[in-house]
Amino acid sequence: MKYVERAYPWLLLAPVILPVVIWNSLIYPYLVPKTLLFYALSLLTVGAFGLLAAHGRAFFWSRLARKETWIPATLLALAYVASIFGLDFYRSFWSLFVRGDGLLMLTCAVADFYLILLYADRLFFKRLLYVISVVGTFVAVYGIGEWLLDHSRIGSLLGNAAFFAGYLGMTFFATLAASRSLSPLWRRAAIIGAVLQVVAIVLTATRGTMLALGVAFVAFLLWVALRPSALRARRIVASGMLGALVLCGGLFFVFRAEIAKVPFAPIARVATISTHDPDVASRLFIWKNMIGQIEQHPWLGVGAEHIDALFNNFYDPTQIQEQWFDRSHNAFLDYAAQYGIGGLLLYLALIASFFIAARRIRRPHSVSEDDRFIAGLFALLALTYAVQNFFVFDTISSFWLLLALLAALLALSLEDAPCEALPLPSWTRGASWLCALVLAFLIIPASVYPALAAYDLSHAYLYQRVDPAKEIQYLKRGMALGTYGDLEYGYEAYDMYANDQATALTGSARVAAYQEALSILTADFNRYTYDARTALYLASVLSLAPPGIAVDNNLLSSALARAIRLSPKRSQSWYILVNISLSNANANPVNSPARAAGYAAARDILTRYIALVPSLSEPHFVLAELDFAIGDASAAAAQAALGKADYRSNLETAQRAVGYYESVKDWTDTVFFLSEVVRLSPSDNVSRYDLAKAYYLSGDPSAAETIVAGLRKTDPSILGTDQNFLSAITAYAQSKK
Repeated sequence: MKYVERAYPWLLLAPVILPVVIWNSLIYPYLVPKTLLFYALSLLTVGAFGLLAAHGRAFFWSRLARKETWIPATLLALAYVASIFGLDFYRSFWSLFVRGDGLLMLTCAVADFYLILLYADRLFFKRLLYVISVVGTFVAVYGIGEWLLDHSRIGSLLGNAAFFAGYLGMTFFATLAASRSLSPLWRRAAIIGAVLQVVAIVLTATRGTMLALGVAFVAFLLWVALRPSALRARRIVASGMLGALVLCGGLFFVFRAEIAKVPFAPIARVATISTHDPDVASRLFIWKNMIGQIEQHPWLGVGAEHIDALFNNFYDPTQIQEQWFDRSHNAFLDYAAQYGIGGLLLYLALIASFFIAARRIRRPHSVSEDDRFIAGLFALLALTYAVQNFFVFDTISSFWLLLALLAALLALSLEDAPCEALPLPSWTRGASWLCALVLAFLIIPASVYPALAAYDLSHAYLYQRVDPAKEIQYLKRGMALGTYGDLEYGYEAYDMYANDQATALTGSARVAAYQEALSILTADFNRYTYDARTALYLASVLSLAPPGIAVDNNLLSSALARAIRLSPKRSQSWYILVNISLSNANANPVNSPARAAGYAAARDILTRYIALVPSLSEPHFVLAELDFAIGDASAAAAQAALGKADYRSNLETAQRAVGYYESVKDWTDTVFFLSEVVRLSPSDNVSRYDLAKAYYLSGDPSAAETIVAGLRKTDPSILGTDQNFLSAITAYAQSKK
């Protein structure tokens, strides 16, 4: 038992290292290994706690009498109740590979909260801060190195700029708190680490975290300036800094347009904040509509991990840039959507617990200056967390850190509580070993099998084109494990087939890839009846069946009907319906009534979709192509004019417009939209060559020659794909000499 006793505090500290855990052999290598390792560590830690408690180890049981310590357990209980009555408890419990944020994660995180609360003393508190400061500094340095290499927004070891910044927004204060109990040399090192963390946050160009740190800094200055007991010199300095901040803020606002042109993303992104900024406008639209969805489920929400179902209800391609969202980018709305108003209030109470504990620490006159300083830092940490989570959401790295720090702070504020052993009967010792073995065995379904499934899925990608048989073997093996990864297997099988294999493969290889994708998606379609994404992906795969393969039209119709019902404004479902009508029409003789009826049906479908999203540009160009194909040039021109008037920079829309304007030989507009295609997809040399041709046909051979001259250096092989144009532009170039 002494070995369990020695290992136990390190098991409690082990999740601190999660941010540095990545594994490129897994799908989503930055998140999946972190969550799966966290499940395993939590199960082992709970098992070790049971052994220690049963064998007479004393813990701080009286701390549980404080009502603020009940908040995490109450939130967890509400989450289970809401999920039981929600859309699908299975998915609520397990979540997805890409997120790992379901009830299992919440259960493990809350369990860790109580284990730390019952164990932590002042020594453990210091160790926790030390390890967090070291890991946070390492992650920051890694991220800074990333930025030095490519000068773009960085995600470091968390894989996403917002997750990275949010995590460092918490470790920054923990690092400053750790510095108080270090020797002068190590204290300077810790402060340097804290500075590096702030530098890394700035380099992420994550506006939410930068704003949160700014709010925390202003709150600190106000507290110093207005505190009567503060030294007069400190109050004067704080007041002066506040005045300087107000002046700088005013100048920044006045010259914001010029500052936005600065070629440094952190400054430029802050300067572009406005309701007209595409990201901001999209977020505001999502928040507004998410509130409307919450009003429909105010008491229990829809259960954990079902925010995407609400998002799909109001998805509008004219307002939202991202195709699929499973978060509202506002943690407070996420809690309300999943667990109702009670969930939101408990989440707010969880954050407020930091202030309660900090106030309790600062209240006695005898408290040390170090404790006062740490209490103030933790209050600022909670404020920063609350502000930044108004714009983003948690990962396991940041959420566990929140609960661990809260538990440690509560323990510090209640350290006078007695440490007692539970008076348990002797038979519990044997039972505790049995429970520990069961918990250790649960690592297999919770961590090992999902890791193998994620491994198989990532390796399927490697062989999707070079060896489809091996790809299918990996997919079958991963699905046979029976994990919660089946939904993502469907998403990725669609991506591999629809976006690559349907055009890259031929013959039996394509048929096999199609049948495997169809099998996985059909199983998911029958299992997850609320998932619009699966329904749409299934319909897409069915519409891309290899030649000679019979399609289950009833299944296709059901998939399209569900996709449109669950997410009515998504264009893909409507376009598939249009293509079906056109395919049926083209199977009939030219000028036959059946062919005309098919085209009319396709036009009616497009007209109905345009009525749903009248300001969306792309369907107008689709309808223009259809009208032109059936010989109604004036109607086609009218639709194209509407599409051009509503056009907002978008690759798919630009490509669609190019198709229409090339058909009607409008080379001026072809040049405009091909220029958009090339700008939005700089590596697309085929479109770049087409742009040269369009310039030539529009009467600007000089521009065409410039493009061709560039292609001679970067991709000369493409010039031979149109020998007639190459001869013409070469003759033009020679005529200028």
